[in-house]
Amino acid sequence: MARRPLPRILSNGSAQIARSRVLARTAADSATDVLHPLITITRGLRRLAAAGRRKWADTPKDRRGPLLFLVASVILVVALVPYGPLFAVIAVMAVAGWKGRERAVQKPKGPDESQTKRLRSLYEALVPYFSAAEDPAPLYAHGGDWTQAFPSYDFDESGRISRLLVRYPAYFTDGEAESRARIEQLLHAKSGRGREYHFGWDEEGNELTVTVLPPLPTDITAQRFVTAPGETVLGFTDPTGVQRTLPLTHGEEQRDVPPVVWRTGMRSTEPHLLVVGEPGSGTTTLLRSIALQALQHGDVLIVDGGGTGEYACLTGRDGVLTVESGLAGAMASLEWATNETERRLIAANRARQTGQPPPDDVKRPLWILLDRPSALGHLAAAEGREDPQTLLQVPLRHGRAANVTVVVAEQFDGLDALSDAVRQHTRARVVLGPATPDELEAVLGAPPHTTPTKDVPPGRGYARLGSGPVHRLQVPATPDPYDDATSENHRQAVMELLPRRSEPVAAVGAKALAAEG
Repeated sequence: MARRPLPRILSNGSAQIARSRVLARTAADSATDVLHPLITITRGLRRLAAAGRRKWADTPKDRRGPLLFLVASVILVVALVPYGPLFAVIAVMAVAGWKGRERAVQKPKGPDESQTKRLRSLYEALVPYFSAAEDPAPLYAHGGDWTQAFPSYDFDESGRISRLLVRYPAYFTDGEAESRARIEQLLHAKSGRGREYHFGWDEEGNELTVTVLPPLPTDITAQRFVTAPGETVLGFTDPTGVQRTLPLTHGEEQRDVPPVVWRTGMRSTEPHLLVVGEPGSGTTTLLRSIALQALQHGDVLIVDGGGTGEYACLTGRDGVLTVESGLAGAMASLEWATNETERRLIAANRARQTGQPPPDDVKRPLWILLDRPSALGHLAAAEGREDPQTLLQVPLRHGRAANVTVVVAEQFDGLDALSDAVRQHTRARVVLGPATPDELEAVLGAPPHTTPTKDVPPGRGYARLGSGPVHRLQVPATPDPYDDATSENHRQAVMELLPRRSEPVAAVGAKALAAEG
C-alpha cells in the first residue's frame, strides 16, 4: 500500500521535465526573435559586400580610378552634411535589412514536354559520336538517360536552347579539331540555325558549354574614339572577349562597348593588316574607318585598285598624300613609299648612332592603304609591267622600324594573287562577310569558337591579331559621304571626321612621275 504514490511521483517528475523543455524552447525562440533583426542585417551587409567586390572585379581597369574618385567624393559630401553620417548609417542598415531578408526558395521547374523532346532528340543525335561498344557504363546510349549528359540547360522565349552544358566521356578525342568541328556542326544544326553559338571546350572536365551569342550592335557610327596614339579601333566585339571598353558619343544611346584595338608602331608585333571579304561585306568601309583614325596623328597614302571612287571624300584633305586608282599613279606612289621607308630607316639609324632622338618626320606615322591589289596586278601583267605588290616588300619588312603601316584589302577570289611578302608580314587579319569555316581558318590561321552565319550585316566578321584569339567583329558604320544611298546621320558623322581641305598641291604620284621624266 505504501508503494502506490510512486507512479504519481514519476508522473510529476516527467511533467516537470516536459515543462522545463517547453520553457527552454520558449526561451530559445525568444532569443531568436531578439537576434533575428541582427542576423538579417548581418546577412544583408555580407551580401552588399559581395556585390561590391563583384562590381569592382567587373569594372575595367581603366575605369576603376574614376569610380574610386566618385565613391570618395560621395563619402566626403555625406560626411560634411549635418547629420549626414547618421542618416548614412540608417540608410545602410535599412538596405542591409532589405537585402538580408529570407527569400522563398523556388525550386527550378523542369523542362516542359516540347523542351524534353528537344533535349531527347539532341541526346540521341550525339550517341554515335560519344559512345563506344566496349564502354561498360556508357553515358550515351540509345534510350539512355539524357539528364546525366545535360546537367544544365536554358531555353529562350521561342522554346529553343539558349545555353547547354554537355558532358561527354573521357575517351572522346576532344583534342582533334575535326572531332570538335563535327560536334559543333551537329549542335548548331539541332539547336536551331540562324543563330551564332559559342562553344567552350573544357578538356580537363570533359564538358562542353554551348551558348547562344547576342547579335553585335550595328548602330555604332564613325566617331572620335578614346584611344592613344598608335591604337586603331577595328570594330567592336563581345564583352567577354576583351577587358576594355570605350565610351560612345554617337548612336542610339550613350554607352560603353568593348573594342578590338589594333596597335601599330615601332613596338607593335603585328604592324600590318590584311582584310579579306566578299563584295559588299565592308572591307572598303573598314579601310575608310582606319584612314579617318590614322589622319589624327599621321599621313595616309591610298591606292584604290578597284577604281570605284570610294575614297573620293579623302582627296585633297590635310594628311592625305594621294588617292590613286590608275596603274601608273599607283606604281609611282608605291615607289615613293619604298624610297620614303628607306629614307626613314637611314635617318633613324643616323640619329641612334649620334645618340639623338629620331627626327619628327620619321616619328610621324605613314599609312599605306591598298584596296584590291589583284586588280592592279592583272593590269600590270597585261601591260608587261611588274606587279605593284613587289613595291611593298620594303614597307612590309622594315615598316615597323620606319613607323610605316601597310593595310591591304582583298576579296576571296583574289587571295591567290597576293604576294608572299603580303602573306608573311600581315599578321593582323580580318575577315568580313559570310565565309565558311575553312575559309576563316585559312585566312585567320585558327578557327573561331563560334559558328558563322550566312546572313550577316555589312561590316560583320572576325578579327585575329597575331597569335591571339579570334574575336567576333562589327566594323563601325563609315560609308562614303558622297554616296546618295548614305543616310544623313552617317553622312554627317563621316564629314565631321574629315580633315580640312589643304591647298592645291601636286599629288605624290605626279611628283614621282615628273621626277622619273
